[in-house]
Amino acid sequence: MELYEYEVMAAVEGEHWWYRGMRALSAAWLDQVYSEHTDLQILDAGCGTGGNAEFLQRYGQVVGLDLEPLALKLGQRRLPGRLLRGSVAALPLQSNRFDLVTSFDVLYHRAVIDERVALQETVRVLRPGGRLLLRLPAYQWLTSQHDRSVHGRHRYTAGETKSLLAAAGLQLERLSYINSLLLPLPVLQRMVERVLPSHGATASDLDLPNPLVNAMLQSALFFEAAWLRAGGRFPGGLSVLALARKA
Repeated sequence: MELYEYEVMAAVEGEHWWYRGMRALSAAWLDQVYSEHTDLQILDAGCGTGGNAEFLQRYGQVVGLDLEPLALKLGQRRLPGRLLRGSVAALPLQSNRFDLVTSFDVLYHRAVIDERVALQETVRVLRPGGRLLLRLPAYQWLTSQHDRSVHGRHRYTAGETKSLLAAAGLQLERLSYINSLLLPLPVLQRMVERVLPSHGATASDLDLPNPLVNAMLQSALFFEAAWLRAGGRFPGGLSVLALARKA
């Protein structure tokens, strides 16, 4: 993605409502299977500036991987010595090594030419019984200026996600749309962008909003996390979240 987006990400991902909410949503499912674990071997494939990898340390030892040198440089302060450079399509890691692999909004980037190859690599490095937690942006018709800034290639439906995981030989355990309660807001934003193409062209969706707005938006995602934790799911949303297991 554009280099300035990494700078913004590193500055805000500890406080931004979206990052905090997405971690709460991830924890809603991970806690159900790993609440008693602090010794897992974990790979955050496409770790960006390291905020998610830092969060995942509650479950064990984390290795973060990314292709962008700037992202790794910015992330070293969070996980010194635990980040390495590489492609998700050719992981420079041994087979059957990890109990958990996470992939957060990575497979939809232009740099990932074929997400099926990346998923095959994920399966290779997972131990038998290991899991993949996968998050992808949802609905191609929701493509925005932000997707172009981060070099997004394709947005997915839940059905597409399910098919990709099955083709990779992974057994689906949980699947839901997320960022659902706030869906009308990005839909409205996309409509404005289509009418006024220059609207927001120089801004980043990652900019930290007003503290009150930030807290309100975060509360919506925390509510969604509580719903997922209780066994619920959402029929639509801005993202797709899936938990799948290697047989």
